[in-house]
Amino acid sequence: MMILYHCISARSFRPLWALEELGLPYELKMLPFPPRALAREYLAVNPLGTVPALFDGELCMTESAAICQYLASRFGKGSLDVAQDNPDYGRYLNWLHLGEATLTFPQTLVLRYGRFETQDRKQPQVVEDYSRWFLARLRAVDAVVAHQEFLCAQRFTAADISVGYALMLADYLGMAERFPEAVLRYWQRLQQRDGFQRALAAQEKAALAQGVSPVPAPLAGPAA
Repeated sequence: MMILYHCISARSFRPLWALEELGLPYELKMLPFPPRALAREYLAVNPLGTVPALFDGELCMTESAAICQYLASRFGKGSLDVAQDNPDYGRYLNWLHLGEATLTFPQTLVLRYGRFETQDRKQPQVVEDYSRWFLARLRAVDAVVAHQEFLCAQRFTAADISVGYALMLADYLGMAERFPEAVLRYWQRLQQRDGFQRALAAQEKAALAQGVSPVPAPLAGPAA
């Protein structure tokens, strides 16, 4: 059985969502956020102290988009990935990695300098600049979902999970009201999926059972 190390609504939500969409068995190990400060023993699992960490036997993976690609291609039986001979294969890969590299990256700076740093180290100008950067990059998403339900292949794929988490994070940061209308409708559709709802329920249940705060990681304050 696969093991996923996870913090509530952190990047590790991507593989959790994928696991639920695929109906795969897994063990969910919850960590306080940030684990590198509040669960130092986790550094023996992942020296970076970040989540996710997914174990499939002896294999350990720590990149959320890569884990989604791995799960979709190895276990999805065509349900979450896009075949190499499909005309949308390249678009699928591009969206899958754009969700993290282009859309989540600027939000990490918003989080750090808007919420995670102590008051004397917060940088309001950085928060505003990188919020605008993120919102500007939603133009790419808007151009597609204004005309189709999902990002590629005329169906839901792991690419929608990757981009969907970036929208989830932005929602926690109060930016959903600034989404283009088509992007907001797309985000609302994603939240209605059974797999998304099961992932939300699974993380809350596991957090409570394991004595971890159910406060979402993006809403956490400075680490002690």
